[in-house]
Amino acid sequence: MSENENQKVDHHLKSRRTFLKNSGLTVGGIVLGGAVANLLGVNTGGSSEHVHTSPQEPVSYPNEALMFFTMDQYRLTAAAAERIFPKDELGPGAIELNVAIYIDHQLASPWGANVKDYMQGPFYSPDQLQGTQLRLLRKDLFLLGLEGLDKYSNKKFKKNFIELEVNEQDEVLTDFESGEKYKLSGISSSHFFSMLRTLTIEGAYADPLYGGNKEMKGWKMRKYPGSYMSYTNDIQSNSFVEKKPQSLNSHMGH
Repeated sequence: MSENENQKVDHHLKSRRTFLKNSGLTVGGIVLGGAVANLLGVNTGGSSEHVHTSPQEPVSYPNEALMFFTMDQYRLTAAAAERIFPKDELGPGAIELNVAIYIDHQLASPWGANVKDYMQGPFYSPDQLQGTQLRLLRKDLFLLGLEGLDKYSNKKFKKNFIELEVNEQDEVLTDFESGEKYKLSGISSSHFFSMLRTLTIEGAYADPLYGGNKEMKGWKMRKYPGSYMSYTNDIQSNSFVEKKPQSLNSHMGH
C-alpha cells in the first residue's frame, strides 16, 4: 500500500434535598442518596410555578450522544426525570445534570437487555421481598412506560406529557407510582415508575463518564469529592476536608 493510500486510511418538600444531602448509598462506587426505594414517598418536586423546560439536543460532549432514544423519547424522559429530581434553590435538576443521557446509555447497554439475568421460564409470581421479576427486557419496559405516559396524559388532560403544567405532570407520575390507575399492557405502571426513579437518582450522581452528572454538579451539590486514588492523608484529619470533585476522566484519560 502506497504512502498516499496509508494516509487515507421546581414545588417539592425540602426534605427531599435534605435527605439526599444527609444520607448515603453506594451505587457502582458512587455515593448516592440512602435507600432509593424510600427516597421519594411521592414524586412531586420543585416549584409549583409552571416553567417550560425544553431539553436541547445533547451536543456538548462526546458522551452526550444518544445511543438508544429518539429525540422525542429523550425529551419525554428528560421532562419526567425533572419532576422527580427538580431544579431548586439547592442545586440543579435532572435536565441540567443530563440524567436523560445517562438513562439512554444504560438502556443501550447490556443492562438494558437483561444480559446477566435469567429470562427463561417457568415463571412464578415473586414473593413481595423478591423484588421485580418481569419477562420484559428493561429497555422494552422503559419504552412501554414512555408511551404510557403520553397515552395516560392524553386520557387525563387531552395533552402529551411534555405539554402539561408541572402540577399535571406530577399527577400523572403519582398515578403511575401507585400502579392503580393505568396498566402498561397488563403490567403495573409502578414497575416503570420505579425504574425511572432509580435511574434518575443514579444519573444525578454517577460519574460523568456514564453521561449524567454533567460537570460533576451533582457531586458539587453534596460536596462529594468523586474519584480519588487515595484518601489516606485526609481521613486522619479531625475536621471536614473539602476536596474539589474529580471524575474518572480527570486522571484515567478516558
